[in-house]
Amino acid sequence: MPLSRTANPAAADAATRTKVRYVILALIFIITTLNYADRATLSVTGSAMRAEFGFDAIRMGYIFSAFSWAYVLSQLPAGWILDRFGARRVYAASIFLWSLFTLLQSAIGVLGSAAAAVAALFALRFVMGAAEAPAFPANAKVVASWFPTKERGTASAIFNSAQYFAAVVFTPLMAWVTHAYGWHHVYLMMGVGGLVLAVVWLKVMKNPASHPHVNRQELDYIEQGGGLVNGHQRRTQEERKANGGWQLMRQLLTNRMLLGVYLAQYCINVITYFFLTWFPIYLVQARGMTILQAGLVASLPAVCGFLGGVLGGVLSDSLIRGGASLTLARKAPIVGGMALSACIVGCNYVHSDWLVVALMSLAFFGKGLGALGWAVVADTAPKEAIGLSGSIFNMFGNVAGIVTPIVIGYLVAKTGSFDSALAFVGVNAAITVFSYLVIVKEIKRVELAT
Repeated sequence: MPLSRTANPAAADAATRTKVRYVILALIFIITTLNYADRATLSVTGSAMRAEFGFDAIRMGYIFSAFSWAYVLSQLPAGWILDRFGARRVYAASIFLWSLFTLLQSAIGVLGSAAAAVAALFALRFVMGAAEAPAFPANAKVVASWFPTKERGTASAIFNSAQYFAAVVFTPLMAWVTHAYGWHHVYLMMGVGGLVLAVVWLKVMKNPASHPHVNRQELDYIEQGGGLVNGHQRRTQEERKANGGWQLMRQLLTNRMLLGVYLAQYCINVITYFFLTWFPIYLVQARGMTILQAGLVASLPAVCGFLGGVLGGVLSDSLIRGGASLTLARKAPIVGGMALSACIVGCNYVHSDWLVVALMSLAFFGKGLGALGWAVVADTAPKEAIGLSGSIFNMFGNVAGIVTPIVIGYLVAKTGSFDSALAFVGVNAAITVFSYLVIVKEIKRVELAT
């Protein structure tokens, strides 16, 4: 028996290894689900609010974009704060604040005039965007700390797939609440839920090296596999002098590989923000569905996006375990998935509602399959600046949150249909393929020059 127990020490370690990293992953999945559900509240309640306050399509586009203006502008400060104070405290503050601002949106109806309601809604969506800015860079820091490289694609895909899970669970729920009780109750429900999660995060989250429930086998497994078990890496005073903030940004922004990744993330997020903002309204206005029907139908592409998102991470990590290079393992699902997403343009050429839903579902499955950008960030970011690197990546990506709602609003207002809007989304899927095939070369961790 002693011989058989020591003959395979790796198997013995696996048997005794704790699984705390999966608890942390489950927690950031739940938080990210709420994050995206809060962003989508306006897309679900938008038709009811337009009827009450008289928003036109262009004004609605600007209100949709308010979140992303602040979200983008706050990315760089959020990255520096994350690298300075770590994910635990910064993420807790972020969850608390964005949930508070979501809660306050329930009260804009008491302002009386439509103009005051528009201004208040824009302002609250704006500060909510600023509060959410640290969320995804914090997720990347947590995954880089808690997961070895060969599990990082799956972990990143799982937390990123929360955006689709949010649509599956919360879009129908918020549509039902809007239908049964009124749009105000959606914001009350989501705001209170987030305040509770902020407290849970503070109680559960720690770095692997200091977590009381992580044993030595799990810690060694994470660290030997490339995980940064001590959490955020603070640079020494000498490193900060030699490599100040702007110098660090210059190195990141002049790296060809990273620029290709940033461009691709912008284009991927064009698809994301179409589904987050205009898709339910497209179903109501262009396809004649009720708000309740649109909420239910919008969950079908989201299910496909969730399945594609998880499959993309599993496939990528499987390729690594099978001996493929990191570059091939990350690029293959991204390129294949985004090529599939371009089929969204086909909705302009079919008339049956079920075919539209089928094409949207296929496009969203492809988008999920190719949404490995956060795994690439965890793979490529300098160890000393994962927060800042993730924030720059997220800043570029979420410029799409400003551009997409406004462009689609103008296209719909000018043409009276969504045909050109869907073509705009499809072209961005094709640009993502070009970026990863032509601009991004080898995927590897960036080493900072001193």
